[in-house]
This record gives sequence, C-alpha cells and structure tokens, in this order.
Amino acid sequence: MAGNPLINSMGNQQKGDPRFGQFGAGGTSTAQYGQQGNPYGAPQQYGQQAYGNPYAQQQNPYGYAQPNAQDLNNMYNAPSASNFEAGRVTMDDVVRKTALNLGLVVLGALVTWFIYPPLMFVGFVAALVLGLVNSFKRKVSPALVMAYAVSEGMLLGGFSLLFEQSYPGIVIQAVVATMIVAATILVLYSNGKIRTTAKLTRFFIIATISYGIFLLLNLALSLFAGFSLYSANPGIGLIISLFAVLLASYSLLMDYTNTNEVVRMGAPKREAWRLAFGLTVSLVWLYIEILRVLGFVRQLSDN
Repeated sequence: MAGNPLINSMGNQQKGDPRFGQFGAGGTSTAQYGQQGNPYGAPQQYGQQAYGNPYAQQQNPYGYAQPNAQDLNNMYNAPSASNFEAGRVTMDDVVRKTALNLGLVVLGALVTWFIYPPLMFVGFVAALVLGLVNSFKRKVSPALVMAYAVSEGMLLGGFSLLFEQSYPGIVIQAVVATMIVAATILVLYSNGKIRTTAKLTRFFIIATISYGIFLLLNLALSLFAGFSLYSANPGIGLIISLFAVLLASYSLLMDYTNTNEVVRMGAPKREAWRLAFGLTVSLVWLYIEILRVLGFVRQLSDN
C-alpha cells in the first residue's frame, strides 16, 4: 500500500496497488478467457476449421457445422458457470470480511479499555509487525489478517482512552465522524464524483512516507526527551492532523477503487481477506487522525 499506477492500471492488467499482491499488480482477468481459451472446453469456431468439414460452410447457411459426439461430451462435462464463478471474490465477501475485522478491532479495543490499558503497547508492536507481514506477504493469510485486527484494536483502545480521559465524549464523536467521512467517500466514488489519479497517488505516496517519518520522530522525542511536536503548538498540530485526515481519506478512496477493480477482474475468493485488510487499515487510520483533530479543537477551545 494514463491512470493511477497503483490501482487504475489494473484494468489494463499491468501494474496496480502493491499493497494487494499479484491481483493489485495486474492479476489474471476473466476477460482473458475470450482470448486464450474457452473455459468450458468447446472450440471457439464452429465452421470448417472447427471440425474439419470442408462442406460445413456450404451446407449450413449460418456457418455452423453439426458437433460430433466427442464435442457434445466435452460441453456437458465442463463445469457450470455458477461453479466457475463460485471461486471468484465478490463484493459481499469483502463486506463480510471487513465487518469481521472491524468487529475484532472493537473487541481488542474493549479489552484494553476496560481490562488492562498497558496492552496498547503490546498492540502497537504486534500491529506494526503484522501490518508489514500482511502488506508484503504474497499469499494472504486470514489468520494473520484477523490477528492484525485484534492487535490494532488493542492499540486503539489505549489510545482512545487517553483522549477520552482528557476530553469526555470525544471518542463517540470521532467514531461518528469516521463513519460519515467513509460513507461520503463511498457515495461520491460510486456516483463517479471522485476518482484517484496518477498525480494524486504519487503525491499521496510521498506525503505518506514523510508523515510516517514525522510520526516516528515525534514518538522518539516523546519517549526519550519528554517532548511532543504535536503538543508544542496545538495550532500547528491541528493543521498537520487535518492534512493527515486528507491522506487517510485518499487511502480509503484507493481501497474502494482497488476493491472494485479486483472484484471486476474475478480474483480468487481468498483475495477478499487482502481487500478487507486494506480497508481496515485505512478506516483505523482515518479514525485516529479524526480523533487527533477533535482533540486539538477541544484543546484550542479550552485555551
């Protein structure tokens, strides 16, 4: 994690979003069966060259020869269209698995919030490691994706508790705001109002890497120097967090686009877990940044 080189070019079967493995990088499309072969075993031509009958074109005004017994047998023994499509990922698969992952995030957050808040540090390390493993693993692992969701929830529970103790009611506000933003992006994308572009995606990659370096630097200063770049100036922190909300929103738009493309290309059913992983990452990221924005707004209003 002309057109979007990470996502839109999937339709051209070249390059795609590197966060989603081979199907994000131009996996097999169902459209190729029209060029490379018939999945049902029947020949593509029914005239003279199909059955070796030099008189087929003359005897049949429609250009079709009568199939022989072997051809009919191959057609009847071929897998049905429903069985063929049963092994392909669908939008329902992605929705169900994303909902499952988000449920595990909530479960992990509740454990940290109500039972043992220090688990957030365990969740941070586990989520970092599992996030990298799931991002670069060639074959998606449902168990690792679900383990990441639980770890992310443990981190989120402790992080949210810190904000809630300082600004009561802020967590509910952040959850509602995240749902509204995610739904708005989905509606606008579904109606064709917003799309990813190659230029925006290049900017997103550079900005996300830069923001990640900033977060690591801020974490190091907080742990070893007791100083936070965020708390130094709430106004600057608010601007940075608003910019991060835009980055997380674009990441979610990329996930919506990639999900639509992968489903349309007919990727294997297992890829629903990879798509659900990407959506979970973006939604959690969006929630964290909205929580930060609301925190800075409350801090500025209190001052």
